[in-house]
Parts: sequence; structure tokens; C-alpha cells
Amino acid sequence: MRRIILLAMPISFALVGSTILATAQDKPTPAPITQGAANIKRTPVQKFDVPGTNLETVIAIADIIPNVAIGAHTHPGIESAYLLEGDIVVKIAGQPDRPVKPGESWQVPVGVVHDGTTGAKGAKVIVTYVVEKGKPLATPAK
Repeated sequence: MRRIILLAMPISFALVGSTILATAQDKPTPAPITQGAANIKRTPVQKFDVPGTNLETVIAIADIIPNVAIGAHTHPGIESAYLLEGDIVVKIAGQPDRPVKPGESWQVPVGVVHDGTTGAKGAKVIVTYVVEKGKPLATPAK
């Protein structure tokens, strides 16, 4: 778990600075995130406000079952992801499909429809969302 948090820290520092991150680490871990497709489980690691905005940063571990299409969806903010285990083909609207291997990362712009398909091992991803407060973390695409 400590390794996962250490991987997320550079992203968090770049987004809001070390003072906010240090304060957020004193808070208890939020409850599991339930929005989104049935094929993905998002477990929050950390959640904190972006000062002076209506945004919050959510760092989570996403476990995606094997051999599945996640389902086209959007987020009310930027998604940055890093593949820890398994494999996934990331499908972002307007871009070519991108096979991702462990150690690689990607980013999805605000509100852009995207999907992903996993291979035989599924996928374990650390994800950082910078999203509007009060909105569902993920919404199925129409």
C-alpha cells in the first residue's frame, strides 16, 4: 500500500502542492466509490480539496476484472492513470486505441468519452481524478 501511495504522490504534488497533501494524509480513508461500471471497483486511497476551486482530487485503486470492456463513460474532470498490473487497451474518443502495459500511464481530458478492455489478467490501476465536487465520479456515456 505504501508503494501505491508513493507512486501517486508526484501527481498529487504537481496538482496541489505538498502542504495540502500533508494535511490530507491526516484524514481517514474515504469509503469505497460506488459509481461506475459493474466491472470496475474503485477503492479510494486519498481525497482532498483543490484550494480556491470547486474541485477535489481523488486518488484511487481501480481493480478491473479480466477479459471485459469497462463500458464507455466520462468523468467530471481529468483522469490520470498508471497501470500497476495486468494489461488494458485504453480507448479515448478521437484517439487511436492504446495498449497499455504495467509501468505505463495515460490521461483522459475532462468529459471525454472513454473505455477500456482488459486481457486475461484484468488490470490494477492507480488513478488520480481532479473532478467537480458533488458530481458522480463516473457517468455512463450516452
